[in-house]
Amino acid sequence: MGGEGQPRADPHDDAGPAHGSARGYGGRVTAYAAVVLAGGAARRMGGRDKPALPVGGTPMRERVLAAVADAAPRILVGPADAVPGDVLVTRERPPGGGPVAATAAGLALLPPDTTTVALLAADLPLLTREAVGVLLRALHPEPDEAPSRGHVDDGPDGVCLLDDRGRRQPLCGVWRAAALRDALARLVGRRGGTPDGASMRELLAELRVRDLPWSGSGPPPWFDCDTDSDVRRAEEWTR
Repeated sequence: MGGEGQPRADPHDDAGPAHGSARGYGGRVTAYAAVVLAGGAARRMGGRDKPALPVGGTPMRERVLAAVADAAPRILVGPADAVPGDVLVTRERPPGGGPVAATAAGLALLPPDTTTVALLAADLPLLTREAVGVLLRALHPEPDEAPSRGHVDDGPDGVCLLDDRGRRQPLCGVWRAAALRDALARLVGRRGGTPDGASMRELLAELRVRDLPWSGSGPPPWFDCDTDSDVRRAEEWTR
């Protein structure tokens, strides 16, 4: 891995749509960033580099990065041998410190003026741009789609997809960056200055989260791969 926070070159990276804008989301342009967490221990898979496992011939982390190809910046937290050239790579401290420590490392690389960030696990091989667009629209609805509120800031701090059992998938969502940063700062303060070992449930406990069932077409974008059988199932969906 190259220097922390530096783009990684990939000669096979193809030029996608212009970065920094998510076009087609409700007829408007919404800039957002993306943080992809790829540093888990994968204990149920023998400690392998799980996000590097292929689904449909493409490593899972690359499939997730492709789903947010119009985000800027895109940040991968975890080990990576080859990623698209515009992706920033960093590591949580200490390595293996858990998803909140990884979230902190990713947020640290965001420009200060970032307003919206997608926070995603790297083992979501069925995630699509369509699903990311649904999440962005739910966080930033058009005026005629938003419920009547006392003032503009009454909306949710984040939107996460629900799985088929109605369980929130906290690493398949989009967030107001300021709210997520503030929640992280409060958590670090409570834990003596470190996010190491904290759970996503603890991080998100004080945030206003909208849970969104998936009603779109195709395979479920929230499907994460924790076991070899999950990978095989995802592979079947991509055929």
